[in-house]
Amino acid sequence: MYIPDIELQSTAAIRKYQETEVLRLLGYLRQFSPFYREWFAQHGIQPSTVKSLNDLWLIPPVTKEHLQQQNWEFLCVDKSRIAEYTTTSGTLGNPVIIALTQKDQERLSYNEYISFCCAGGTENDIYQLMLTLDRQFMAGMAYYNGIRKLGAGVLRVGPGVPSLQWENISRIQPTTIVAVPSFIVKLIAFAKEHNIDINASSVKSAICIGENIRNVDFSLNVLGKKITEQWDIKLYSTYASTEMQTAFTECKAGQGGHHHPELLYVELLDDNNQPVGPGQDGEVTITTLGVEGMPLLRYKTGDICRYFEEPCSCGRQTMRLSPVIGRRKQMIKYKGTTLYPPALFDLLNDMEEVKEFVVEVFSNEIGTDEILLHLWPVAETEDIDRKIRSYLQAKLRVIPQVRYCSQADVMKMQFPEGSRKPIKFIDRR
Repeated sequence: MYIPDIELQSTAAIRKYQETEVLRLLGYLRQFSPFYREWFAQHGIQPSTVKSLNDLWLIPPVTKEHLQQQNWEFLCVDKSRIAEYTTTSGTLGNPVIIALTQKDQERLSYNEYISFCCAGGTENDIYQLMLTLDRQFMAGMAYYNGIRKLGAGVLRVGPGVPSLQWENISRIQPTTIVAVPSFIVKLIAFAKEHNIDINASSVKSAICIGENIRNVDFSLNVLGKKITEQWDIKLYSTYASTEMQTAFTECKAGQGGHHHPELLYVELLDDNNQPVGPGQDGEVTITTLGVEGMPLLRYKTGDICRYFEEPCSCGRQTMRLSPVIGRRKQMIKYKGTTLYPPALFDLLNDMEEVKEFVVEVFSNEIGTDEILLHLWPVAETEDIDRKIRSYLQAKLRVIPQVRYCSQADVMKMQFPEGSRKPIKFIDRR
C-alpha cells in the first residue's frame, strides 16, 4: 500500500512543506490569475505582505459566489490548454465550470490513486463503479483514472439498476463497490427480494460517496448501520468537491478522512474567518496546491466539519476531517431549533415506516423557515401516519409539514433531468 512520504513526516515538516507550496502558488496567482490579481489589489496585498502561513489571514477568503459570478476570471491558462471542462453539481446555486489542464488531470489521477490506497486498495482489486462517468462529473473520471493508476480492474456499470449491478457482481466478481450509501441500501433490499446471499458475494468493501455514513464521533450513523448490520463489508467514507480537486478518504481505522498535504492546504474557520481548534465546528477553507487551470486560494467551501490532529494508527501524520456536519447556506432555523439537513436525513433513514424522502425548506409569510417532508411511506394508513408524526415529535420536539407521495413522485424529485446524484434536500428560501 503506497503512502506518500510527506504524509508520514512530522507536523512541523508538513507545515514547512505546505508553506513553500502556498507561497509558490501566491506567485503563480499574481502572474496568471485575473481574479486574484484584482483581489490582491482590492485588499492591498503586496508581494512582500505574505511571507509565511502565519500571514495568510491577511488575504480575505473567497466564496462560492465569487466563483459563480466571475467564473472565467479564475482561469490561469489559455483556453487552448484546457483538456477537460467539468462542473460542480449546483447544490448551492448555479453550477460552476472547473477547467482542467493535462497536468490537472494527472494530479487528479494521483489524488484518487493515493485515496484508494488509503482505503486499502491494491492492484488485485476489481472496482465496480455505481456512478455516472458523464455529465461533466469530475469524480467519475477521477475514480476511473485513479483505479487504473493503482493497476486494479474497473467495472463501469453506472448508477441505479440493482438487477444489473447484481448480475455484474455475480459474473465479474468485483471486490469493491464505489457507490452512494443510500443506493447500497437499495442493493441490499433487491438482494433480499430475489434471494441473493449478499454475504456470499465477492464484494468485501465499499467506497461511500456523496452521503455521510458516520457521525462526527466516527461511529456509524443510521445509514452506515443499515448497511453493515446486513452486509458484512468494510465501509470507507470519503469527502471531496469539484472545486478542491482533492479527496479526503478514510483508512481502515475509520477515524476521519485523511488530508493529502501535497495537494491541499486546509483551514477551518468560524463565522469571523478565525481558525477554530481541533474538534470544533468550522467551515472548510481550502487552498489548492499543484493546480494549473483554476487554482483556488482560501476558498470557503460552505461545508462545516471538525478536524483532528492526533497521529493515526495507519502511520499517517496528517490532519483528519470529520464527516460534513452541514453546509453553511443550508442551515435551518426551525421554531427555535437549529438544524442541518444531514440530521434530518438520519432521522428519516431510521424510520421503518419511510421508504424514501425529500426534505424541502421554504420561507413562510413572516420570513422564517418552514420544513416540508415529502415521504414515500410503506403504506398510507392512519397507524403509519401516527407513528411517523410521533417519532418526529419525539426527536425534533416539533412536527414539520408532511406530504405523502408515491414512489414515482419521490423518484422524480430525487432525480430531476440532468441530475448526477440523488437530491434529498430542496432549498426554496
